[in-house]
Amino acid sequence: MTRYPGLTIWLAILATCFVLSSANGQTTAKYAGEFLNLGAGARSLGMGNAFVAVATDVTASYWNPAGLAQLNYPQFMLMHSSQFSGVVNYDYGAAAVPVGERSSLGLTVFRLGVDNIKRTALRNPDLPLGDVYVDENGQLVRNTPFVSDLFGSSDYAFYLTYARRNSGRFSYGGNVKFVLRNLDKNSAWGLGFDLGFLFNPVQQLVVGVNLQDLTTTLLAWDTGRRELITPTLRAGATYPIEISAAGGHVRPALDFVFRFEERQESALANVGPMSLDLNFGVEYAYRNAVAVRVGASEMGEFTAGAGLHLPKLHVDYAFLQHDTLGGTHRISARLTLEQPKFQRKRSE
Repeated sequence: MTRYPGLTIWLAILATCFVLSSANGQTTAKYAGEFLNLGAGARSLGMGNAFVAVATDVTASYWNPAGLAQLNYPQFMLMHSSQFSGVVNYDYGAAAVPVGERSSLGLTVFRLGVDNIKRTALRNPDLPLGDVYVDENGQLVRNTPFVSDLFGSSDYAFYLTYARRNSGRFSYGGNVKFVLRNLDKNSAWGLGFDLGFLFNPVQQLVVGVNLQDLTTTLLAWDTGRRELITPTLRAGATYPIEISAAGGHVRPALDFVFRFEERQESALANVGPMSLDLNFGVEYAYRNAVAVRVGASEMGEFTAGAGLHLPKLHVDYAFLQHDTLGGTHRISARLTLEQPKFQRKRSE
């Protein structure tokens, strides 16, 4: 382990936090961290969120922090997603920079919000719903609900990422993430950790592993309530295939998502408290100029997307179909400062 001091420090910190979180004895709240599972970037959604082994750009901070070590130039991304027929707004911003010959740093911010939620009340709270009574103006009225005011719900997450490439075939990285939740006048906050690995065992095959909320993330509400975000294991693989005759390449990707929240009904399969879901996607890119994508995500039945690659700027769009909750539209733009003065420094 002395060959990898950065990894040793990360493992020591995470082990300490695991002991502390295990000692608090709180009861796990299922789906407490569901807003952290929506993904980052439109390219990934177009591929069915099968992105753990694919992400080597600024979005790697979310998908697999180890992938950020592959970055050679500073990158920035902004994303907006209109979730489920516009009911939910999901916004994302990220920045990442290469540091030295092998390392990278990243900063990511998420916001998921439902605004202008109507709060209703009875006109006369002392009477049952539907009763007829005489109001203050002497009029006969029915006791029906009315909109008394509006409130909102918002979730924020902030990721600080460090990644390092130890060889051309192996890299690792980790996140320290801060979570803030607001519901009307109440709020909660929490601190969590992720740890990721990226391997290139043979030829073009890439395998990724991301342990999210590795130590279990505790959310403490100002009401005294405690919620736990349980660990999630994401493992995936991709194998890009060059098609010279078509002037581009095809990239299939497959992710396995393991959770430990007893999701018997909502998961593809389960064994005791552990559940399994699959994400699958395919991307075809033509001469690194345009791309089309399709996929199948655990959040819906079908995803599709497209990308336009301009000099230094990549713009992507994706759509997710959901029979019950309605469709999701997502657009993101990624800027790369691809200039010699910003390039990662290499040893001579």
